[in-house]
Amino acid sequence: MPRTILHVDLDAFFCAVEEQRDPPLRGKAFAVGGNVEGRGVVSSCSYPARRFGVCSAMPMVRALALCPDLLRLPTSFPAYRAASHAVMQRLRARTPMVEQISIDEAFLDVSELSTSGGMLAQQLQAQIREELGLPCSIGVATNKLVAKVATDVGKASARSDGPPNAICTVPPGVEAAFLAHLPAIALWGVGTKTAERLAALGLHTIGDIAAWPSASLERRFGQHGRALARHARGLDDRPVIIEHAAKSVSRETTFPRDVEDVETLQRTDHAQAADVGKRLRRAEMVGTTVKLRLRWSDFTTLTRQATLPRPTAHDAEIATAALHLLDQVWPTGDSVRLIGVGVTGLCSPSRQLSLWESERSANTERDRHLQITVASLRDRYGYNLFRWGSDVPSR
Repeated sequence: MPRTILHVDLDAFFCAVEEQRDPPLRGKAFAVGGNVEGRGVVSSCSYPARRFGVCSAMPMVRALALCPDLLRLPTSFPAYRAASHAVMQRLRARTPMVEQISIDEAFLDVSELSTSGGMLAQQLQAQIREELGLPCSIGVATNKLVAKVATDVGKASARSDGPPNAICTVPPGVEAAFLAHLPAIALWGVGTKTAERLAALGLHTIGDIAAWPSASLERRFGQHGRALARHARGLDDRPVIIEHAAKSVSRETTFPRDVEDVETLQRTDHAQAADVGKRLRRAEMVGTTVKLRLRWSDFTTLTRQATLPRPTAHDAEIATAALHLLDQVWPTGDSVRLIGVGVTGLCSPSRQLSLWESERSANTERDRHLQITVASLRDRYGYNLFRWGSDVPSR
């Protein structure tokens, strides 16, 4: 028997919560996000604002140019998390098979329920609207991929000045036909660059991809090509995963102005490494790989990683690896817009000492105890309690 998967997406979620908190906002053009003076971007925007061309991820300066009367609100994450929790509670009351993929999205596997997927979608949409005052759109299909695309198609097809409140159902057996006429970029996993490469082959729609030989896609795109061939045919056997284990811990900083001096980048690197280390220790986890992410002033972004000799949650070891990556990839004097440090390959430490051991800090017992004490005090009293010599500007 085919599965029945629902994809629930809360419409303009941040804005909908803000309208709950301040009803006079309804019907007005407003955006939630960062400020204009810095590098603020639009996190969410109301549907009246969208009529002016404002959209999520747009720089706030650009949004104001399109809509000079745009109201700007700071983000209120405690309120968003509370509203999200209330929605997920109602989804899990229907079935325990709920996979939350973001603060405002979730998949449900309702295959075992007697009610049809379309009817369940209507019931959930009405319940969320009536009990929480939040609009949502829902896609119904036999797998996660098609359900997600169905939600997007439903939203795009809605004829309303307000939230789409769409429901789009794809019956079993017509998945490939449903996808065929859509543009290639509508396929989950196809970004701008992949779409450009596909277009160079004459593949402009999902149907074009489905008709292309799978072996050729795999030769050109590797394993991603194999997935493209399956997904373009509407095939996706991924299960709904009830719980996600953390795969990485990271911290990023977008500078108010482009940075060109190494001292600022190094100080930021140390602070980010300390934050990542602190979060790892709180979770009682260690990681095997350090990642560095850089974005230049022209928005070009690169990521580099280094595998550590042993798993760690040690601030200094994370920072040292990240600084080494920075030395390798940063041309001195080039403007940096964003820098980020992360740790992946997470696992539980085999013994408590491994949280602190490293090739450098294990040389002497005194040095090891110093590192443990510094990290412990920083965890309790804050990062700025201590400053390494490399954090102090040379001037």
